[in-house]
Amino acid sequence: MTSSGDTPVTTRDGVEILPPHECWALLRSAEVGRLAVSIMNRPDIFPVNHIVDHGSLVFRTAEGTKLAAAVLGTAVAYEADGYDAVRGEAWSVVIRGQAVEIERLHELLAATDLPLFPWHASPKGRFVRIETESISGRRFHVVRRHEADRGSTGAMPG
Repeated sequence: MTSSGDTPVTTRDGVEILPPHECWALLRSAEVGRLAVSIMNRPDIFPVNHIVDHGSLVFRTAEGTKLAAAVLGTAVAYEADGYDAVRGEAWSVVIRGQAVEIERLHELLAATDLPLFPWHASPKGRFVRIETESISGRRFHVVRRHEADRGSTGAMPG
């Protein structure tokens, strides 16, 4: 189930399916996410920091698997999530699309102006943009363990 309107859709089990604009807002609030790639039918996941830029997601990298995924033009997925302890809510956003290395001079100059800095000391001189084909997100109330142990009936197990 996806939400394509302006307001979240709530499922029977209380999960909010978030509209795209809210997914993008949550991605803007996240500092790090996970890039999922597949090279030669071998999946891999990398934590990367990112920035939202014109309806796409940009990250920096060095040569390696992440860049290879971009060069090969394979589909990727990117997931970020968060938890609001005050509200007791968790959220998750996933984008799917093509990873493309930013190489055109004017796009590369614009990318270097983005407030996107590597967290790791090694040089990360390459910029990759995920051209988004789909975005989906959900938010839900986090139950405390004793609530989860009771199950849907509210009775204590045993």
